[in-house]
Amino acid sequence: MPIAGIYGPDDFTNRPQRQPTSAPPAAGRRGPALPRPSLEWTSEVERATAPIYERIKHVIPPIEWPLMAPTIHAINQLKRARNAVILAHNYQAPEIFHGVADIGGDSLQLAVEATKVKADIIVQCGVHFMAETSKLLNPDKTVLIPDMRAGCSLAASITGADVRLLREKFPGVPVVAYVNTSAEVKAEVDICCTSSNAVQVVESLNAPTVIFLPDRYLATYVASKTNVRIIAWKGACEVHERFTGDELRAFRDADPSVQIIAHPECPPDVLAEADFTGSTAHMINWVRQRRPKRLVMITECSMADNVRAELPDVEMLRPCNLCPHMKRITLSNVLESLLTSGEEVTIDPALAQRARRSVERMINLKN
Repeated sequence: MPIAGIYGPDDFTNRPQRQPTSAPPAAGRRGPALPRPSLEWTSEVERATAPIYERIKHVIPPIEWPLMAPTIHAINQLKRARNAVILAHNYQAPEIFHGVADIGGDSLQLAVEATKVKADIIVQCGVHFMAETSKLLNPDKTVLIPDMRAGCSLAASITGADVRLLREKFPGVPVVAYVNTSAEVKAEVDICCTSSNAVQVVESLNAPTVIFLPDRYLATYVASKTNVRIIAWKGACEVHERFTGDELRAFRDADPSVQIIAHPECPPDVLAEADFTGSTAHMINWVRQRRPKRLVMITECSMADNVRAELPDVEMLRPCNLCPHMKRITLSNVLESLLTSGEEVTIDPALAQRARRSVERMINLKN
C-alpha cells in the first residue's frame, strides 16, 4: 500500500525550536582507572591472538596485524578484569567485531542479547541509541560507549516533542518507532521495531493506520508489504540514502551474474534493483545459505568485511559507504573505555521507565 502521508519538522508550525545536532547527551561519570597495559608486539601477544587472526586474515593484511593485536589482547584481558562484556553491531570494523566482541549482531539481536548479559559492565561498540537501548534493558548495569559522539542521523531527525505533535494530529493512531531513535522518542511511542521485524510489529497492532518513524525509506518498504496505512516521518540514514538504482544497474551491466542484496533503509529505486532486501541479519543469513560467487551488499561496508571474514569464498564488490558515527568506535577508545570506565551512558529513571516499555514490548512480541 502506498504511504498515506509523510511529515517532518517543517509541517508543524508549533514545533519547539532547537539547534539541529547528531550529538548525544553528555557522558556520565568515570570510574577509577586501571593501570595502562603494554601495547608491544611480543611473542606472547602473537600466540594469544593467533586464533583471532585466523578468523580475519582474509580482510586484515598481515602487515597491519602487529599494530592491532597488542590492543586486542589488552582489551580481552581487561574484559575479565572489569567483568565486562562487549556488544558490537555488524557495522563495526572486523578487528572489533571479530577481535574483541563477545556478542555481535544487528539491532534486534543486540537488544535481545543485552537482556541476557550477566557481566557488571556492558561496552557498546555501536552508536549512542544502541547504548541507550542496552541501558534501558539493563538499568542496574554500567553501560559504556567508547565515543559519546557516535550518533545517528535517524535518531537526530526526530524528538519526543515531534512524536507528541504527531499524536495530536492523528489522535488514537498507534506509533511505532524504529529502534534507531533516542530514549526520549522511545518513551513517547507504543512499540519499537527493527528492520528485521518491522512488518510484524506494524501488523501486531491490529490497526488500520499506523505512524511509523523516523525512516521514510523503511516506512515505504513496510507499506509495500502490508495493507496497513502507514504515516511516515522524513528521516533517513545518511549511509543508505546515498545509494542509487543507477549504481546497481552499473554493477549488473559490468557483470550480469552478480547478486545484489540491499537493506530496506535504502531508497525504493535501489530496492527495485536488488535480488533480495532484508535486515543486516537477514542479509547475512541469505549469503550463508546462497553462497553466491560474486556479491554486492548495499549497506554499510564494514559488514561486507565481517561477512567475508566468515565466508572467504564469496567475492565482495562494494560501493562502499562508511558510517562516520560507527567508525568513531576504535580499538583505542574501546581500550580507554575499559581502563577508565568511560563514557557511561545514563538515562533519567522516569523517562527510562516509559522508554523501556516500548522496547520490551518489541522483544516480547511472539512470532
